[in-house]
Amino acid sequence: MTKLIFMGTPAFSVPVLEGLIENGYEIQAVVTQPDRPVGRKKVITPTPVKEAAVKHGLLVLQPEKISGSPEMETIIELAPDLIVTAAFGQFLPERILNVPKFGAVNVHASLLPKYRGGAPVHYSIIEGEKETGVTIMEMVKKMDAGDILSQKAIPITKTDDVGTMFDKLSLVGKELLLETLPKILANEITPIPQDETKVTFSPNITREQERIDWQKTAEQVDNQVRGMRPWPTAFTTYKETNWKLWAVTPLAETTEATPGTIIKRSKKELWISCGEGTVLSINVIQPSGKGKLFIQDFLNGVGKTVAESDKVG
Repeated sequence: MTKLIFMGTPAFSVPVLEGLIENGYEIQAVVTQPDRPVGRKKVITPTPVKEAAVKHGLLVLQPEKISGSPEMETIIELAPDLIVTAAFGQFLPERILNVPKFGAVNVHASLLPKYRGGAPVHYSIIEGEKETGVTIMEMVKKMDAGDILSQKAIPITKTDDVGTMFDKLSLVGKELLLETLPKILANEITPIPQDETKVTFSPNITREQERIDWQKTAEQVDNQVRGMRPWPTAFTTYKETNWKLWAVTPLAETTEATPGTIIKRSKKELWISCGEGTVLSINVIQPSGKGKLFIQDFLNGVGKTVAESDKVG
Protein backbone atom coordinates (compact mmCIF):
# COMPACT_ATOMS: atom_id res chain seq x y z
CA MET A 1 0.00 0.00 0.00
CA THR A 2 1.31 3.45 -0.95
CA LYS A 3 2.07 5.62 2.10
CA LEU A 4 1.14 9.28 1.69
CA ILE A 5 1.44 12.47 3.66
CA PHE A 6 -1.22 15.01 2.77
CA MET A 7 -0.78 18.76 3.20
CA GLY A 8 -3.66 21.21 2.83
CA THR A 9 -5.63 23.85 4.69
CA PRO A 10 -8.91 25.30 3.28
CA ALA A 11 -12.19 23.70 2.23
CA PHE A 12 -10.82 23.34 -1.32
CA SER A 13 -8.41 20.69 -0.01
CA VAL A 14 -10.95 18.53 1.81
CA PRO A 15 -12.43 16.60 -1.18
CA VAL A 16 -8.87 15.86 -2.35
CA LEU A 17 -7.99 14.36 1.05
CA GLU A 18 -11.23 12.42 1.28
CA GLY A 19 -10.74 11.06 -2.23
CA LEU A 20 -7.39 9.62 -1.21
CA ILE A 21 -8.92 8.02 1.89
CA GLU A 22 -11.87 6.59 -0.06
CA ASN A 23 -9.51 5.02 -2.58
CA GLY A 24 -7.46 3.15 -0.03
CA TYR A 25 -4.28 5.22 0.15
CA GLU A 26 -2.59 5.03 3.53
CA ILE A 27 -2.45 8.56 4.96
CA GLN A 28 0.39 8.58 7.49
CA ALA A 29 -0.21 12.16 8.55
CA VAL A 30 -2.08 15.31 7.55
CA VAL A 31 -0.19 18.59 7.73
CA THR A 32 -2.22 21.80 7.94
CA GLN A 33 -1.96 25.36 9.21
CA PRO A 34 -2.39 26.05 12.95
CA ASP A 35 -5.81 26.84 14.37
CA ARG A 36 -6.56 30.56 13.92
CA PRO A 37 -8.98 33.10 15.43
CA VAL A 38 -12.02 33.52 13.17
CA GLY A 39 -14.80 36.11 13.08
CA ARG A 40 -15.48 39.17 15.17
CA LYS A 41 -15.30 37.15 18.39
CA LYS A 42 -11.92 35.71 17.36
CA VAL A 43 -12.93 32.14 18.12
CA ILE A 44 -9.96 29.78 17.73
CA THR A 45 -11.01 27.53 14.85
CA PRO A 46 -9.38 24.49 13.23
CA THR A 47 -8.81 24.44 9.49
CA PRO A 48 -11.32 22.53 7.33
CA VAL A 49 -8.58 19.99 6.57
CA LYS A 50 -7.92 19.42 10.27
CA GLU A 51 -11.63 18.85 10.89
CA ALA A 52 -11.72 16.25 8.10
CA ALA A 53 -8.54 14.56 9.31
CA VAL A 54 -9.77 14.32 12.90
CA LYS A 55 -13.07 12.84 11.67
CA HIS A 56 -11.06 10.07 10.00
CA GLY A 57 -8.76 9.56 13.02
CA LEU A 58 -5.61 10.67 11.20
CA LEU A 59 -2.45 12.09 12.74
CA VAL A 60 -2.52 15.89 12.38
CA LEU A 61 0.59 18.08 12.33
CA GLN A 62 0.22 21.88 12.53
CA PRO A 63 3.56 23.67 12.27
CA GLU A 64 3.53 27.47 12.39
CA LYS A 65 6.47 27.25 10.00
CA ILE A 66 7.34 23.83 8.66
CA SER A 67 11.01 24.51 7.88
CA GLY A 68 13.16 23.52 10.85
CA SER A 69 10.17 22.44 12.94
CA PRO A 70 9.70 19.25 14.99
CA GLU A 71 6.88 18.41 12.58
CA MET A 72 9.39 18.43 9.71
CA GLU A 73 11.47 15.82 11.55
CA THR A 74 8.34 13.72 12.05
CA ILE A 75 7.62 13.83 8.32
CA ILE A 76 11.18 12.75 7.53
CA GLU A 77 10.96 9.88 10.02
CA LEU A 78 7.66 8.67 8.52
CA ALA A 79 9.43 8.33 5.14
CA PRO A 80 6.33 8.54 2.93
CA ASP A 81 6.28 7.18 -0.60
CA LEU A 82 4.65 10.40 -1.83
CA ILE A 83 3.62 13.81 -0.52
CA VAL A 84 0.43 15.38 -1.87
CA THR A 85 -0.30 19.05 -1.26
CA ALA A 86 -3.42 21.08 -2.07
CA ALA A 87 -3.49 24.72 -0.96
CA PHE A 88 -1.29 24.05 2.06
CA GLY A 89 -0.07 27.64 2.31
CA GLN A 90 3.62 27.15 3.11
CA PHE A 91 6.76 26.47 1.10
CA LEU A 92 8.26 23.00 1.61
CA PRO A 93 12.01 22.85 2.33
CA GLU A 94 14.19 20.67 0.15
CA ARG A 95 14.81 18.28 3.04
CA ILE A 96 11.13 17.34 2.86
CA LEU A 97 10.89 17.37 -0.94
CA ASN A 98 13.79 14.92 -1.13
CA VAL A 99 12.23 12.34 1.23
CA PRO A 100 9.51 10.57 -0.81
CA LYS A 101 10.69 8.14 -3.45
CA PHE A 102 7.92 9.30 -5.79
CA GLY A 103 8.47 12.95 -4.92
CA ALA A 104 5.88 15.54 -3.95
CA VAL A 105 2.96 16.66 -6.11
CA ASN A 106 0.69 19.67 -5.82
CA VAL A 107 -2.97 20.09 -6.79
CA HIS A 108 -3.01 23.69 -8.05
CA ALA A 109 -6.20 25.54 -8.99
CA SER A 110 -5.10 27.05 -12.30
CA LEU A 111 -3.94 26.05 -15.76
CA LEU A 112 -0.23 26.53 -15.18
CA PRO A 113 1.92 28.35 -16.14
CA LYS A 114 -0.89 30.90 -15.71
CA TYR A 115 -1.55 32.16 -12.20
CA ARG A 116 1.19 30.82 -10.03
CA GLY A 117 0.68 31.86 -6.42
CA GLY A 118 -1.87 31.97 -3.65
CA ALA A 119 -4.97 33.41 -5.35
CA PRO A 120 -5.30 31.77 -8.79
CA VAL A 121 -9.10 31.47 -8.69
CA HIS A 122 -9.56 35.13 -7.79
CA TYR A 123 -7.32 36.32 -10.62
CA SER A 124 -8.87 34.01 -13.20
CA ILE A 125 -12.26 35.65 -12.63
CA ILE A 126 -10.95 39.20 -12.14
CA GLU A 127 -9.01 38.99 -15.41
CA GLY A 128 -12.08 37.81 -17.31
CA GLU A 129 -10.75 34.37 -18.23
CA LYS A 130 -13.20 32.11 -20.05
CA GLU A 131 -11.81 28.99 -18.41
CA THR A 132 -9.63 27.81 -15.57
CA GLY A 133 -8.82 24.38 -14.22
CA VAL A 134 -6.52 22.23 -12.14
CA THR A 135 -2.90 21.28 -12.67
CA ILE A 136 -1.18 18.35 -10.97
CA MET A 137 2.48 19.32 -10.88
CA GLU A 138 5.75 18.19 -9.40
CA MET A 139 6.81 20.27 -6.43
CA VAL A 140 10.09 22.13 -6.55
CA LYS A 141 11.55 24.80 -4.32
CA LYS A 142 10.39 27.62 -6.63
CA MET A 143 6.71 28.56 -6.23
CA ASP A 144 4.39 26.55 -8.53
CA ALA A 145 7.21 26.11 -11.05
CA GLY A 146 7.40 22.31 -11.19
CA ASP A 147 6.79 20.17 -14.25
CA ILE A 148 3.18 19.49 -15.24
CA LEU A 149 1.90 15.93 -14.76
CA SER A 150 -1.73 16.44 -15.79
CA GLN A 151 -4.31 19.19 -16.35
CA LYS A 152 -8.04 19.57 -16.73
CA ALA A 153 -9.89 22.74 -17.80
CA ILE A 154 -13.43 23.85 -16.95
CA PRO A 155 -15.35 26.96 -18.09
CA ILE A 156 -15.95 30.07 -16.00
CA THR A 157 -19.52 31.28 -16.50
CA LYS A 158 -20.82 34.83 -16.05
CA THR A 159 -22.55 33.73 -12.85
CA ASP A 160 -19.51 32.09 -11.27
CA ASP A 161 -17.65 33.63 -8.36
CA VAL A 162 -14.73 32.53 -6.19
CA GLY A 163 -17.01 30.40 -4.04
CA THR A 164 -18.63 28.47 -6.89
CA MET A 165 -15.31 27.99 -8.69
CA PHE A 166 -13.61 26.69 -5.54
CA ASP A 167 -16.39 24.14 -5.15
CA LYS A 168 -16.09 23.03 -8.77
CA LEU A 169 -12.29 22.99 -8.82
CA SER A 170 -11.99 21.02 -5.59
CA LEU A 171 -13.97 18.18 -7.19
CA VAL A 172 -11.97 18.46 -10.42
CA GLY A 173 -8.78 18.34 -8.35
CA LYS A 174 -9.96 15.24 -6.51
CA GLU A 175 -10.84 13.41 -9.74
CA LEU A 176 -7.73 14.48 -11.60
CA LEU A 177 -5.42 13.46 -8.75
CA LEU A 178 -7.03 10.04 -8.48
CA GLU A 179 -6.61 9.57 -12.24
CA THR A 180 -2.99 10.72 -12.14
CA LEU A 181 -1.63 8.99 -9.03
CA PRO A 182 -1.59 5.43 -10.42
CA LYS A 183 0.38 6.68 -13.43
CA ILE A 184 2.86 8.45 -11.15
CA LEU A 185 3.37 5.34 -9.05
CA ALA A 186 3.83 3.22 -12.20
CA ASN A 187 6.28 5.76 -13.71
CA GLU A 188 3.97 6.13 -16.74
CA ILE A 189 4.00 9.94 -16.94
CA THR A 190 6.52 12.08 -18.79
CA PRO A 191 6.53 15.43 -16.94
CA ILE A 192 6.11 18.51 -19.14
CA PRO A 193 8.21 21.58 -18.21
CA GLN A 194 6.25 24.82 -17.87
CA ASP A 195 6.73 27.43 -20.59
CA GLU A 196 8.43 30.23 -18.66
CA THR A 197 7.47 32.77 -21.35
CA LYS A 198 3.79 32.29 -20.45
CA VAL A 199 4.09 32.56 -16.68
CA THR A 200 1.71 34.90 -14.83
CA PHE A 201 1.32 35.35 -11.07
CA SER A 202 -1.57 35.57 -8.62
CA PRO A 203 -0.25 36.90 -5.31
CA ASN A 204 -2.62 37.24 -2.37
CA ILE A 205 -5.19 40.02 -2.82
CA THR A 206 -4.29 43.34 -1.20
CA ARG A 207 -6.71 45.80 0.38
CA GLU A 208 -6.12 48.28 -2.44
CA GLN A 209 -7.06 45.64 -5.03
CA GLU A 210 -10.41 45.26 -3.28
CA ARG A 211 -11.28 48.90 -4.04
CA ILE A 212 -13.25 49.30 -7.27
CA ASP A 213 -11.61 51.39 -9.96
CA TRP A 214 -14.54 53.05 -11.77
CA GLN A 215 -12.29 53.81 -14.75
CA LYS A 216 -12.68 50.13 -15.59
CA THR A 217 -15.57 49.07 -17.80
CA ALA A 218 -18.78 47.78 -16.26
CA GLU A 219 -17.85 44.25 -17.34
CA GLN A 220 -14.45 44.55 -15.67
CA VAL A 221 -16.05 45.81 -12.46
CA ASP A 222 -18.45 42.86 -12.55
CA ASN A 223 -15.44 40.54 -12.93
CA GLN A 224 -13.83 42.22 -9.92
CA VAL A 225 -16.95 41.86 -7.78
CA ARG A 226 -17.35 38.17 -8.66
CA GLY A 227 -13.58 37.62 -8.36
CA MET A 228 -13.74 38.76 -4.73
CA ARG A 229 -16.99 37.11 -3.69
CA PRO A 230 -17.49 35.77 -1.09
CA TRP A 231 -14.07 36.91 0.07
CA PRO A 232 -12.43 39.37 0.45
CA THR A 233 -15.26 41.43 -1.20
CA ALA A 234 -14.92 44.42 -3.52
CA PHE A 235 -15.82 47.83 -2.12
CA THR A 236 -16.21 51.48 -3.02
CA THR A 237 -16.43 54.66 -0.97
CA TYR A 238 -19.44 56.95 -0.74
CA LYS A 239 -19.16 60.15 1.33
CA GLU A 240 -16.40 58.70 3.53
CA THR A 241 -18.25 55.45 4.17
CA ASN A 242 -17.57 52.10 2.52
CA TRP A 243 -20.01 50.11 0.43
CA LYS A 244 -19.24 46.46 -0.20
CA LEU A 245 -20.68 45.36 -3.54
CA TRP A 246 -21.92 41.78 -3.60
CA ALA A 247 -23.76 41.60 -6.93
CA VAL A 248 -23.85 43.92 -9.95
CA THR A 249 -25.02 43.81 -13.57
CA PRO A 250 -23.34 45.47 -16.58
CA LEU A 251 -26.02 47.22 -18.65
CA ALA A 252 -26.38 47.88 -22.36
CA GLU A 253 -26.90 51.59 -21.68
CA THR A 254 -24.12 54.10 -22.29
CA THR A 255 -23.30 57.43 -20.64
CA GLU A 256 -21.04 60.44 -20.98
CA ALA A 257 -20.86 60.93 -17.21
CA THR A 258 -17.52 60.84 -15.41
CA PRO A 259 -16.78 57.30 -14.16
CA GLY A 260 -17.97 56.82 -10.59
CA THR A 261 -21.06 59.03 -10.97
CA ILE A 262 -24.51 57.88 -9.86
CA ILE A 263 -26.51 58.43 -13.05
CA LYS A 264 -29.83 56.84 -12.06
CA ARG A 265 -31.46 56.50 -8.68
CA SER A 266 -35.01 55.25 -8.25
CA LYS A 267 -36.79 53.25 -5.58
CA LYS A 268 -35.48 50.02 -7.12
CA GLU A 269 -32.39 50.91 -9.17
CA LEU A 270 -28.96 52.43 -8.69
CA TRP A 271 -26.81 52.90 -11.79
CA ILE A 272 -23.17 54.01 -11.75
CA SER A 273 -21.08 55.18 -14.70
CA CYS A 274 -17.93 53.23 -15.49
CA GLY A 275 -15.04 53.51 -17.94
CA GLU A 276 -15.54 53.80 -21.70
CA GLY A 277 -19.08 55.11 -21.23
CA THR A 278 -20.39 51.84 -19.76
CA VAL A 279 -23.00 51.57 -17.01
CA LEU A 280 -23.33 49.25 -14.01
CA SER A 281 -26.45 48.44 -11.99
CA ILE A 282 -25.97 47.60 -8.29
CA ASN A 283 -28.01 44.60 -7.14
CA VAL A 284 -26.77 43.71 -3.65
CA ILE A 285 -24.90 46.14 -1.39
CA GLN A 286 -23.51 46.15 2.14
CA PRO A 287 -23.05 49.60 3.68
CA SER A 288 -20.62 50.04 6.58
CA GLY A 289 -21.86 48.42 9.77
CA LYS A 290 -24.84 46.76 8.10
CA GLY A 291 -25.69 43.41 6.58
CA LYS A 292 -26.15 42.67 2.88
CA LEU A 293 -29.17 44.40 1.35
CA PHE A 294 -31.02 44.08 -1.95
CA ILE A 295 -30.72 47.43 -3.67
CA GLN A 296 -34.40 48.35 -3.27
CA ASP A 297 -34.20 47.73 0.49
CA PHE A 298 -31.05 49.84 0.69
CA LEU A 299 -32.48 52.74 -1.34
CA ASN A 300 -35.70 52.83 0.66
CA GLY A 301 -33.87 52.58 3.97
CA VAL A 302 -30.32 53.40 4.98
CA GLY A 303 -29.52 54.70 1.47
CA LYS A 304 -32.52 56.99 1.12
CA THR A 305 -30.31 60.11 0.90
CA VAL A 306 -28.28 58.74 -2.03
CA ALA A 307 -28.88 61.00 -5.03
CA GLU A 308 -28.14 61.21 -8.73
CA SER A 309 -24.86 63.02 -9.54
CA ASP A 310 -23.33 61.84 -6.24
CA LYS A 311 -19.88 60.30 -6.66
CA VAL A 312 -18.40 57.02 -5.50
CA GLY A 313 -14.71 56.15 -5.54
